[in-house]
Amino acid sequence: MTKADPLRGALAGLAAGLVASFAMLQMQKLFAAVAPDTGSDEDPATVGAANMVSRAATGRSVATKDKAAAGTMVHYGTGAALGIAYGLAAEYRPEITKGFGALFGVTTSFVLDEAFVPAAGLGKPPLEAPLSSHTFGLASHVAFGLAAEGTRAALRHRG
Repeated sequence: MTKADPLRGALAGLAAGLVASFAMLQMQKLFAAVAPDTGSDEDPATVGAANMVSRAATGRSVATKDKAAAGTMVHYGTGAALGIAYGLAAEYRPEITKGFGALFGVTTSFVLDEAFVPAAGLGKPPLEAPLSSHTFGLASHVAFGLAAEGTRAALRHRG
């Protein structure tokens, strides 16, 4: 076992979070291409979060033309922050990586999609959301966790 190095852990986690965010988006695109349309007319939670930040900072919502970019920034920013936290935690508690990041993905799904998003008013409460949205969110976050651990482990074990 290597000695814990918080800087290397955080940097590996940052990269892992960004790669995992990309992988998650690709998985969602694939799912959307093969699954029946289960979308809604509401903005994604990432766009809602961007609107919250924009209103707090400027008093205005994100312009319609900028919503996709703002949502993407929130997605990657959240992924980066989660990756840093995961990378740091893995330095001191390597057992959290068991399951090759799948548990990390499941945890992020429950904490973000099932708890934070509804509590912040960015989505429906869990019992009001369709089962397909829970399945989609869980699968997306497991992909996130697997990609995060694969990236973190590859970077962190290089020395």
